[in-house]
Amino acid sequence: MQQSAVPELAHTHTRPIHWVATATAVAGVVALSSVLQPNPATAAQAAGPQSQKTPVTTTAPSPAHVDFPIDCGPVKALVVKKATGDLDGDGRPETVAVVHCDAPMGTPPDGVYVLTQAADTKKPRVVATLIDPKDRTTVKTLTVTDGTVLADTLGYSSGSVPSCCPDVKTSAKWQWKNGTFLRSTPAGTQSV
Repeated sequence: MQQSAVPELAHTHTRPIHWVATATAVAGVVALSSVLQPNPATAAQAAGPQSQKTPVTTTAPSPAHVDFPIDCGPVKALVVKKATGDLDGDGRPETVAVVHCDAPMGTPPDGVYVLTQAADTKKPRVVATLIDPKDRTTVKTLTVTDGTVLADTLGYSSGSVPSCCPDVKTSAKWQWKNGTFLRSTPAGTQSV
């Protein structure tokens, strides 16, 4: 090993006092940064027609304590799927819930319900039934996109088809038009 031509300097060797000084300096920077905080950010809305429509609530209604129009007898109703979005263009989100009875066996039929919550109430309410459980339908997928509810379902071609074996697969979409939800079949969808 080749020796350095420059003599070793005293500050190149770390001693306990160096570590104490470094720790003290870091603690000072942390303490100072916690005292000197930037002002909170504020957002300004641009003037225009949309700034006048202030949403009263920004959270979607929770289906947790809603009385759904489904008769489950001695068992309770279960929310098995949900999706949220502004369906009617009022600036407040609605919740679409897929609900069925908590049956001990088999696959009970689903109901699909739209929930809303007025600004002056604490409890959401059902405002529309998109699929009635009496239709013997099972919802496989549910989404809300751009104010449109989309669902893929399994059902039966007749009452004689056994409950174990749905024989109709359908896709459906609902949009809010003229004060009601209109159902249609998405383009490119086929029933089996």
